[in-house]
Amino acid sequence: MSPGSRFWQAIADEKPLQIVGTINAYCAKLAEAAGFKCIYLSGSGVAAASYGLPDLGVTSLHDVLTDANRITNATELPLLVDIDTGWGSAFNIARTIKELEQAGVAAVHLEDQVGQKRCGHLPNKQVVSIDEMCDRLKAATDARTDTKFSIVARTDAFQQFGLEEVLERITRFIEVGADVIFPEAIYDYHTYCKITEHSSVPVLANLTEFGKTPLFSIDELASMGIALALYPLSAFRSMSKAALETYSAIRRNKQIDTVSKMQTREELYEMLDYHTWEAAINSTED
Repeated sequence: MSPGSRFWQAIADEKPLQIVGTINAYCAKLAEAAGFKCIYLSGSGVAAASYGLPDLGVTSLHDVLTDANRITNATELPLLVDIDTGWGSAFNIARTIKELEQAGVAAVHLEDQVGQKRCGHLPNKQVVSIDEMCDRLKAATDARTDTKFSIVARTDAFQQFGLEEVLERITRFIEVGADVIFPEAIYDYHTYCKITEHSSVPVLANLTEFGKTPLFSIDELASMGIALALYPLSAFRSMSKAALETYSAIRRNKQIDTVSKMQTREELYEMLDYHTWEAAINSTED
């Protein structure tokens, strides 16, 4: 079964499908151990975790591809990847799709912001015309070789233009081949209901913390017709705060106070299947 097929199987099996952000290969293994059926690589996560940069369109296809390859080599879970605006013209978008499909990615989301993009939950976003976004989506859908490799169309138009514009974009995006719709920064339950009623393909809700969208429960999401629930940076935020607290404690000569909060060596080895690897090395040496 191809990665794209596994993505659609996960959507069919879990309603709504919970997709958690995994900023690296080890996080992907942790998410799999926790029982998730689909994972996500955030553009913001790549910028922050791999390069120490803000989410302002600074990173490139190569940067995201490096992290995506590491994740797909560590797990069979279908991986959804954030490709921002596609990194350029139709030719660039086509290359992006081909490279990520070859890397074992299951799906990507492509957005309608201008090239110099901003975080979807911050002010001053600007979007391109419907026709320009449709050209982006057409380039993406034409470039894939596996029809199950999914193109998720993200629109950031709600903040700037309102619901009617979002609904018009959804209609047009589906017409040119979008497999899933991702309306960003939606503020309330009833707006999501109107969007899901309007869309003939699955709708994704982004439940990023500290953003515009309320942190709806799974039952609430299901009642509005949401098919995919995205938690893009939840673990990364928790990890980052825990790391800073640990560094601060060690700096104060309080390392002993942090040990109870740490993953043990044996827990790490179990997650990595260390002892199986060690046994294989010993057998080759014999």
